[in-house]
Amino acid sequence: MSTESTAARLNDLLQKAGLEPLDEETAARFEAYLSLFIRWNSKLNLSSVREEEGIRSRHIIESIAVARSIPDKVTTLLDFGSGGGLPGIPIALCRPDISVTLAESQGKKAAYLQEAVRTLGISAKVHADRAETLHAGFECVALRAVEKMPRAVAAAVTLVASPGWLALMTTDADLAELQAAAGLNFRWDPPIHLPGSDFRVLALGRKINSPA
Repeated sequence: MSTESTAARLNDLLQKAGLEPLDEETAARFEAYLSLFIRWNSKLNLSSVREEEGIRSRHIIESIAVARSIPDKVTTLLDFGSGGGLPGIPIALCRPDISVTLAESQGKKAAYLQEAVRTLGISAKVHADRAETLHAGFECVALRAVEKMPRAVAAAVTLVASPGWLALMTTDADLAELQAAAGLNFRWDPPIHLPGSDFRVLALGRKINSPA
C-alpha cells in the first residue's frame, strides 16, 4: 500500500471522528511513524495492539486529538513514561510550536524513541532515564498507560510548572483516582472523550498556586 493511500486512510479516520484532516506532509510523517512503530513493536512490545489499522485508529487518532486539545500557550511538554512515543511524538508532529521531551527509562525503548526522532526529523528530545530525575518544570506533563499510574501522577505533578497543565489519558472509571493522586493544586476542565471510545478520556488540569 502506498504512502499516499495510507495517509489518505488516516485523514479519512480523522474526518469520521469529527477532526480536521492533516496536511499532506504531516500525514506522510505519521505514516512513517506508524511503519516504525509496527517494526519495533514486534521486538519491544510497545503496544498489545498489533494490527496496522488498530494502531492507526486507536493510538494515533487518539494522540492527534490530544495534541489539538493541549492549550495554545503551552510551549514545553513532557511525555512522562513515553514508551512507544504516545502521545509525545504525535504532539511533536502536530504542534511544532511545542518543545517535547520524551522520558523513557527502559534503554531499548529509549533507543527506539531516538530512532523515531531522527527518522521523522522532529525536534523532540529523549530523556533516557526516569522522568523523576528531571529538574526542569514543564508547561504541560502528559501521561498515558504508565505503570502504577496513580504513583506516576503523584510524581508528575512536581514537574508541572506553575501555572501549567497535567494531561491524563485515562478512562472514566480511573479518572477520579488519578485526580486525587494529583492533589488539591489542580483545577480540572470537564473530561474530553477520545475518538472511537465511549470510556477513554483526556483530562486537563491546570496547576494553581494554592487550593481554592
